[in-house]
Amino acid sequence: MITAQRLPASLTPLDAALAAVLRDLAPVQPIELPPADALRCIAAEMPALRAYPPHDVAVSDGWAMRANDLVGASSYAPLPLAGIPVWVAAGAAMPDGTDCVVDADAVDTSGPLPQLLAEAIPGQGVRRAGSDIAIERAVIAAGEPLLPRGLLLARAAGLELLRVRRPRLRIVNICNGQLTARLVADTARLAGAEIVYAEAAPDVGAIANALEADGCDLIITIGGTGVGHTDAAVNALGTRGALIAHGIALLPGRTTAVGRIDATPVVALPGAPDQAFAAWWAIALPVLDRLSGRRPRKTLALPLERKIASGVGIAEVVLLTRQQGFWAVLAIGDLSLEAIARAEGLLIVPGTAEGFAAGTVVDAYMLRE
Repeated sequence: MITAQRLPASLTPLDAALAAVLRDLAPVQPIELPPADALRCIAAEMPALRAYPPHDVAVSDGWAMRANDLVGASSYAPLPLAGIPVWVAAGAAMPDGTDCVVDADAVDTSGPLPQLLAEAIPGQGVRRAGSDIAIERAVIAAGEPLLPRGLLLARAAGLELLRVRRPRLRIVNICNGQLTARLVADTARLAGAEIVYAEAAPDVGAIANALEADGCDLIITIGGTGVGHTDAAVNALGTRGALIAHGIALLPGRTTAVGRIDATPVVALPGAPDQAFAAWWAIALPVLDRLSGRRPRKTLALPLERKIASGVGIAEVVLLTRQQGFWAVLAIGDLSLEAIARAEGLLIVPGTAEGFAAGTVVDAYMLRE
């Protein structure tokens, strides 16, 4: 007989729980994906690019010429030409021996000999070889997410495959937590993960059967972490693998649990959206970033508009928005859906602190990278 879930008498500090689940965890092996499938994935080491454009090209339609041959030409002192120069279209390679492009009306072809009516300087109307992509440049630094502008470079360089790290994340939805499951899935995709989705009835056997670690790098369960009659996610984790901690000193999100099934980390999130959101940022996302080999996420340091009071021993999640060069507090501990949607920054007050005084400069994670 499996007993009902219970929270321990004392909660596990957030730092201790996160360190335990991250221990010995390494980034997944890189894979190769076409640019169309690599958006938001985390870049692995990639070969250096060739210069682009590979040769000088015309920026606009006009006559391709050599600037030194045009010195002194003007409409008052036309310079006769031996022949009609070469016409180039925008984007065309510059002919050998030319280094500038002059407008169509800079050459008068109405008389028996063409005449030049304007000077030019070397490089005028020309995009130099390597001006868009310098030789030996990387598409993007390893550990950074591939965004559309990085894919632009890859496509311009003619790369058909990109080396990326894309962890496979299995989401097991329990107890009708569809809203929270979709939030987690959408957020995980933005972090570069591949999603495998499953649902399980709220009983130990069904949840345990859904905790399939083969072929995935991280398992996230949604719901069933509390101490109600139908809460069974933590007991199910204990039957399939090792429970590291249940009951994290985190507000909101104290019923979160972490564990492992063989080498695969498991994060059991509460079903409520605000609690899952907080635990996702505090625990699950750092695990996913470790698996992706992602560089540290961007933070923004600003002074606080007002004091933040926090209880010692509990890490608290604070949602922030920028106002006139300060971080303004939207919510502390109790996070409404509106505050989650509006927030620009997220701060985790450590359990060792009592908060921060007004004017204290704090580093907050950017929620709108």
